[in-house]
Amino acid sequence: MEVPILKQRDYLIVSIQAVLADEDLVTLRDALVQRVGQFRSIGVIVDVTGIDVMDSFSVRTLRDVAHMIRWRGAEMVIVGIQPEVAFSMVQLGLTLEDVATALDLEEGLAYLDARPKRSQRQIPGT
Repeated sequence: MEVPILKQRDYLIVSIQAVLADEDLVTLRDALVQRVGQFRSIGVIVDVTGIDVMDSFSVRTLRDVAHMIRWRGAEMVIVGIQPEVAFSMVQLGLTLEDVATALDLEEGLAYLDARPKRSQRQIPGT
């Protein structure tokens, strides 16, 4: 199942509406990392509101995507984690480590808007 990636201002927005097969997650990962450079995006929002279960592979893949995107100069925020999904993730010991999360799309946009833009960032050592 192909997941649409929408461009909004300097951001990419992905809305995952159903549990994805492992192959679909890998395809999404590759597409997001590529499109961050293609569109010179500074932020990515992944909306998982439609997902009622997240297994270890999906959590690990989303975490890896966030780290890859960060290496490309953008920030990722995951929005819409349902309460029962959050509960299950904690019970299973699944973590998103240092990946930003927000309640919904509106808060995700506010989070990214509050981050310094690429041209305003201080480069370490300069």
